Amino acid sequence: MAGSAPQQPSEAAPQAAQSKFPIPDAAVLVLLGSRDENLRAAEDLLSADVHVRGNEVTLTGTPADVAFAERVFAELVILAGRGQQVGPDTVRRTVAMLSAGGAESPADVLSMDILSRRGRTIRPKTLNQKRYVDAIDKHTVVFGIGPAGTGKTYLAMAKAVQALQAKQVTRIVLTRPAVEAGERLGYLPGTLYEKIDPYLRPLYDALHDMVDPESIPRLMQAGTIEIAPLAYMRGRTLNDAFIILDEAQNTTPEQMKMFLTRLGFGSKVVVTGDITQVDLPGGQRSGLRIVREILEGVDDLHFANLTSHDVVRHKLVGDIVDAYEKWQAAQDAPGGKAVGR
Repeated sequence: MAGSAPQQPSEAAPQAAQSKFPIPDAAVLVLLGSRDENLRAAEDLLSADVHVRGNEVTLTGTPADVAFAERVFAELVILAGRGQQVGPDTVRRTVAMLSAGGAESPADVLSMDILSRRGRTIRPKTLNQKRYVDAIDKHTVVFGIGPAGTGKTYLAMAKAVQALQAKQVTRIVLTRPAVEAGERLGYLPGTLYEKIDPYLRPLYDALHDMVDPESIPRLMQAGTIEIAPLAYMRGRTLNDAFIILDEAQNTTPEQMKMFLTRLGFGSKVVVTGDITQVDLPGGQRSGLRIVREILEGVDDLHFANLTSHDVVRHKLVGDIVDAYEKWQAAQDAPGGKAVGR
């Protein structure tokens, strides 16, 4: 009788692990959320099975999945213990940060207060946003580059107001190039103020969130806050100021050089822009697109890159940004049609 072939050992399925831990009574309602919306978000995002009974959480799954879920809940408990609001978005951002494998604690990122006014606190909501804010603290010149909705300008404005309140600077200078959608100021109707107002309105809107609106005219009249087109920066040296250049993708290389050389003693500069939304007429080169190549290696200068993962508007905005990036990559690939160049 012929001997049967030896049976190959089958790969053992990973053993299930289980973890149980209590949640502090004061944090239970915050952690679960209204109608358990936070719990449902955690169940959707985590590979481990999540079960909550009373104030005890039970996690079941592979050891790796259970360990990851434990870290997520530990961070959420810390946030709840610090009195932070915890919602489904907080759960999503915590999971995303831990999945990225960074050393920073999501609880530290999401509870980092920059500015508070009338019960509203401005803080970073993603790891890249926190790194951007940290870079503004550490460097004299910072470039914040990324798509719409990533908080580039808003966080820079918050840091400017914070610096003014702390008397680290004596004034804030906010500027934008007044060339968008192919329009020229000279062809627009109205006074000079009426002509430039549409270009500068987004800066006013952000400022109103951070400073008492009644005080803004007084601060502007005193020169403590200045909002002006980029052309008004020529020939000046700005000392003891926090200077923000917004929509910098619409600067020419010459304008970018002009702006950066306005830097005076005791000042800080933040340049923000989205290199995928250049509105310069006639195929002119964007100063923001080439500035990294020019300034690479210069000390006390930092480039912060934000992505669709840092969009803090409606979730659909991030999906739209991703879709456009994929479309553009297809156009740029060999054989692709370079549409809209």
